[in-house]
Amino acid sequence: MSHSAHRLSDQLDETVSGFMSSLPDDEAQIVGASFEKLHASHTGERAIAAGDIAPDFTLPGASGAAVRLRDKLREGPVILSFYRGGWCPFCNLELQALQSLLPEIRALGASLIGISPETPDNSMTTAEKHQLEFEVLSDIGNKTARDYGLIFTVYEEMRPLYLKWGLDVPASNGDDSWELPVPATYVIDSNSVARAAHVDKDYTKRMEPEQILTALRNLKA
Repeated sequence: MSHSAHRLSDQLDETVSGFMSSLPDDEAQIVGASFEKLHASHTGERAIAAGDIAPDFTLPGASGAAVRLRDKLREGPVILSFYRGGWCPFCNLELQALQSLLPEIRALGASLIGISPETPDNSMTTAEKHQLEFEVLSDIGNKTARDYGLIFTVYEEMRPLYLKWGLDVPASNGDDSWELPVPATYVIDSNSVARAAHVDKDYTKRMEPEQILTALRNLKA
């Protein structure tokens, strides 16, 4: 596990500190205030949690073919990862870590699905950029993210900064809502029960790959 040898959380923390230190003072102030606002909010507090039934869905993959959760669960457990988009540096680190974990996930009889609100074309670009060998689905309008209680709307004061940084969320998602999923990872058993869940409104935090493997091994215990 080359990517996991260096803990994902460490990579994420390094990316955050590097990013923040590169910002002009006025931008750093806006970003800092937005994090404080996010931490004080109720974002993600009603999300699907461990022990809950994972809502079924059918979504188009990057290639256009529809994928249904229930069908995948007939084959074995599913790791479900909601991410913001291929434009998000934190998501990209997570996607790379998940890709490096894929052989072990498959060896444990499970499959891996990524979900973002990006259009299928943009999802395809993300999958190709990172040479992803797992399903990357397009949740247009964040309908599935909403079913899972994972909706977050980018704060208005942050939107000009996103655009300045080349993070064109409306173009990626094909709408002007600025809605994104709260990043979340679920380990779902064949009975559709979320046996492990990682939901954090701080979009720089993700589930450690080793925790995913532990949860999968526990299903077999």
